[in-house]
Amino acid sequence: QVQLAESGGGLVQAGGSLRLSCKASGSIFSINYMGWFRQAPGKEREFVARLTLNDRWAVGIPSYAASVKGRFTISRDNANYTVYLQMNSLKSEDTAVYSCAGGTRQIWNYWGQGTQVTVAS
Repeated sequence: QVQLAESGGGLVQAGGSLRLSCKASGSIFSINYMGWFRQAPGKEREFVARLTLNDRWAVGIPSYAASVKGRFTISRDNANYTVYLQMNSLKSEDTAVYSCAGGTRQIWNYWGQGTQVTVAS
């Protein structure tokens, strides 16, 4: 079993930056992927970014949705099993509840509770 706890959401002005954190615990090395999704009111949940993890988190290969490519960066801290989402040049369209997720193969098995990100224009 894996538990995920995300934090770092808040209110930021358009063009500003915010960093989200997701700490993983439990069966950490059963996870092949760690990533971020977001969901705005009235919208379906969408993929934001993903890290493919290997060698006990020693290797992390990032992937991004086209809408955030070049603005967002996903990274990890191998010492405390935390995944980050650095969000720069934020737009009002980025406003959503952001959720951390962990998965095996092509399935996202574990989810955090979400953290609100609001971008004011």
